[in-house]
Amino acid sequence: MLHDILLVLVGLLFGAVAGFFGARFFMKSYLKKNPPINENMLKALMMQMGRKPNQKQINQMMKQMEKYQ
Repeated sequence: MLHDILLVLVGLLFGAVAGFFGARFFMKSYLKKNPPINENMLKALMMQMGRKPNQKQINQMMKQMEKYQ
């Protein structure tokens, strides 16, 4: 009886850990293929904030965003 309960708990724990790492891997690969922001979006965002960005500023911002992903 105790042995069965222990097996169920170990199985649930293993499933939760495997699910967490599987979902993490899936989301990382999804975000790498489909980045959440691109240069046009960044340019529009900077213009909404009242700045007229040049290409050098946009490239710097994109590199910063890629660094933290």
